[in-house]
Amino acid sequence: MPLRYQLLEALRAQITQQTFQAGQQLPTEKVLMETYRVSRYTVREAVRDLVGEGLARIERGRGTFVVPPRIEQELTSLTGFVEDMLLLGRRPDARVLSVSRVEAPTGVAAKLRLAERDPVIRVERIRLADGQPISFDLTFLPAALGEKIVREDLRIYPIFSLLEDQVGIVLDKAEYYLEARAADRKVARALEVVTGAPLLVIERTVFDVEHRPVDYELLHYRGDRLRYLVRLDRKRPDFRLWELQNKLELFGGLESRPEPDRLERQPARPAPRRARPRRGRGRRA
Repeated sequence: MPLRYQLLEALRAQITQQTFQAGQQLPTEKVLMETYRVSRYTVREAVRDLVGEGLARIERGRGTFVVPPRIEQELTSLTGFVEDMLLLGRRPDARVLSVSRVEAPTGVAAKLRLAERDPVIRVERIRLADGQPISFDLTFLPAALGEKIVREDLRIYPIFSLLEDQVGIVLDKAEYYLEARAADRKVARALEVVTGAPLLVIERTVFDVEHRPVDYELLHYRGDRLRYLVRLDRKRPDFRLWELQNKLELFGGLESRPEPDRLERQPARPAPRRARPRRGRGRRA
């Protein structure tokens, strides 16, 4: 195995076994070179792989540090951030950046089944776990509901709990769309990452028991701090109709081809006669 991968496996093992704790600085390039008897190039390549795996981060002028392990969350039911973090043994918190009454943008109005420019309440928050920023949340609520929600302290009370306990709405289902994006300047500043850092963005629309949309959110999660686990059961599709169609097309294609014994035989043309050269008459001397 190349030295680069031997060093990578050694460092990875020490991080996963917590020989190097989260937030701890890794040994310097010089120390790693002397300890493992490898070149500077090998050390840099191994450290670059660690960063790519999300196990370490490089801080210019300071060194390389171990990244806290990602929060692993299983997508099985409709839950909020506070509920998820408490179940994982984390301490949830929130910073409210802004609360405003605005006209619904076209996309938001469609998700909440409102007329374009109908009023909505727009809430911007940073969600934290154990004091570390995890998500930048942008929430839109129909104005009638939102005005009741924002009377409460959103740093303490989750919006899901307020909808259910204060307003009396029974939340039922949600539609999720997940995609990868790069952090723009505003989101990067909120999540304390560099502009362009990878994010997992969840577009979520929440419905009540009467299938009315009551909450539309854009949740921007740090790609280095969270990952989702989804368990799927095998549901084998019925291919019988597809197989029958293919057989019909196959046999239909064969039937449309002319069979060799049905080909019309053209009568053989006689070979063209070769013209005989005409003998010229010679003169007698």
